[in-house]
Amino acid sequence: MAVAALTLRDLNRATLARQMLLRRERGTVAAVVSRLVAMQAQLARPPFVGLWTRTEGFRRADLHAALVARKLVRVTSLRGTLHLMTAADFVGLRGAIQPALDKGLQSILKDRLETFDAAAVTAETRTFFGKAPATFDALRIHFKKKYPKGDERAMAYAMRLTLPLVQVPADTAWSFPAAADFALADEWLGKPVPTAIQPAATLILRYLAAFGPATPADAQTWSALGGLREAFEALRPKLVTFRDERKRELFDLPDAPRPSGDTPAPVRFLPEFDNLLLSHDDRTRVIADAHRSRVFSKNLQVKAAFLVDGLVAGTWKAERKKKAATLTIEPFAAVPKKITGALEEEGDALLQFLESDAESRNVIVKRPA
Repeated sequence: MAVAALTLRDLNRATLARQMLLRRERGTVAAVVSRLVAMQAQLARPPFVGLWTRTEGFRRADLHAALVARKLVRVTSLRGTLHLMTAADFVGLRGAIQPALDKGLQSILKDRLETFDAAAVTAETRTFFGKAPATFDALRIHFKKKYPKGDERAMAYAMRLTLPLVQVPADTAWSFPAAADFALADEWLGKPVPTAIQPAATLILRYLAAFGPATPADAQTWSALGGLREAFEALRPKLVTFRDERKRELFDLPDAPRPSGDTPAPVRFLPEFDNLLLSHDDRTRVIADAHRSRVFSKNLQVKAAFLVDGLVAGTWKAERKKKAATLTIEPFAAVPKKITGALEEEGDALLQFLESDAESRNVIVKRPA
């Protein structure tokens, strides 16, 4: 039986559909984040922009309320970075993610892991955060006093990746202060958060629902877990397979959306570090290789970008000077007048969301150099 083929545009539209980027969709913030599995959130504004660009009628207060209600959490997760997740997913998926966190810890600390007793430091950290939420700066100071000859930075980093902690939401609209307090996740959520290693099957199925069709290498890039080919093979009876234009085998959920490559895709603005750009080994479904260096920097930064016809077509930046807000859009290449108008319209809506109290807004679409 022949395996169905998917073009690059087919893959693009399938991914955009699951990422809610073909049209804004209705749903609670928790429901949207659950569909995305997790949203990278080491910076304050990107999750708000990512939800605004995907969700009809989204307001900043909606995300803040979900964090305060403990329906969402900001936690160390995929690739060892801070992500937004639903509380249920954090509890249910943390054990599957733990091997990647352990690998990252070993890669960064190396021999420094042998300089302290992990069990004793974990117990001390639980006691420390159990008294009251605190910052990691405060934890390092505590370690310096408790273990004068110890490596307080290595200990604190190890706790970030091994002990489930939740960032306590602030009482501000953007919710993520620079020096955030953290609390023990099990106490914050009122239930244990497993760290014992769990099979990757559920995580893979969730990944495909949000980013498929995809290869095991794609899932490994997203999760930082290695050796997923065997787990995909075990799931094969539950999945369907396709071939892309490079004859690679792609796996997917049988009933997942796969709209035609001819499906219209509107102009959309993505925040810095949007997971759409970080979740495949082969990213050509959303960004041409020739443009990657203009979005991904050598110091691991990922710029805010915009989509035209489903593909990254440039970058953007919002700035505020006193009471005036400006959105500067930098296309990679010249864009037709119709697209320029769509960028200006969507850009003005974005600027109004970001700077709602500005007295003036200006959207500038620059000419390519």
